Amino acid sequence: MLPKILKMVGRVLLSLLILLILGGLAATGYLFFTRPHTLQFKDADGRTIPESIAVLEEIELGGCRQWILIRGRDINNPFLLFLHGGPGMPAMYLAHAFQRELEKDFIVVHWDRRGAGKSYSKTVLADSLTDAQLLTDALELISYLKNRFDMPKVYLVGHSWGTRLGMHLIKKAPQHFYAYIGIGQLAFASEIPAIQDRFIRREANRAGNRKALRELALKGRSVHEKWVFKFGGELYGATSFWPLLWTGLRAPEYTLSDALNISKGVSLYNRHFRSTEFPGDLAEEVLFVRVPVYFFIGRHDYCVPFELSARYFEKLRAPLKRTVWFEHSAHFPFFEEPLKFAQEMQKVLDETCRD
Repeated sequence: MLPKILKMVGRVLLSLLILLILGGLAATGYLFFTRPHTLQFKDADGRTIPESIAVLEEIELGGCRQWILIRGRDINNPFLLFLHGGPGMPAMYLAHAFQRELEKDFIVVHWDRRGAGKSYSKTVLADSLTDAQLLTDALELISYLKNRFDMPKVYLVGHSWGTRLGMHLIKKAPQHFYAYIGIGQLAFASEIPAIQDRFIRREANRAGNRKALRELALKGRSVHEKWVFKFGGELYGATSFWPLLWTGLRAPEYTLSDALNISKGVSLYNRHFRSTEFPGDLAEEVLFVRVPVYFFIGRHDYCVPFELSARYFEKLRAPLKRTVWFEHSAHFPFFEEPLKFAQEMQKVLDETCRD
């Protein structure tokens, strides 16, 4: 009797395995071949809201084809341009998970810059991956948006490395911006490794994690990102990049091919990116701006350590400035606390001029 039961169980398990494999293949095929799109805004009767905008399109900036995503419930709302980090790590693939509340008050524009995310291509010239070119691309994009939608200014959000680009944009061309919001604001970059090292050692000792201490002793800075993630210094409460990856795989704007290109774009920038326009540190290069400045800081951020962002805030001079602390976030407050992010952006809107 027992052999028959075991044989039956084996058949059931094999059938389940086959179903899982077929399901996985079907899901992979769907993600790979589905045409990327962005969901339209609908009213209660399922009709597209006429004043809304939801556009995913490829445009040319600096002679290079690049993707932008434009979304908002009311075209009369101010525009908000989101500058992603990396410099080759996009944020568009996270948009569907964090910005729905934000879209009530802003027209949100994501831009996968040349060689990053959806804009990755083998034809992107390595020599064009410079901060000077990205600055030029950004200014061209802003002019494109202003001319196309007949608006005087935009709100500018920078995340991580995007804060370097963002600060230099508001320094170079303040006339384009209502306000600047820095998330994971870079400054005092040379001090980051030492702070991360102390954080990892502290958390490893607290958890009795000898592996982390061994790797730190053997490999040093090369394992910082791994263990900062592991101990919740990149995503608070998470131990890996899996929440970001899973979110990205569900983005309607991205195909599986686009998602796979994220790592290719990051690698491309790691190999070829050069700082030619602003090679120094923001704490030395940008000390005064003519635009209202807000720093949104994750209390647990050790990717760009929160204490360095706070110190730069104190050093920076601006006509209006304010710090907002996100107590349950690390390096991605907009993703980790999306409702608070939208609420704080509403306050920014209330405090700044729209003329």
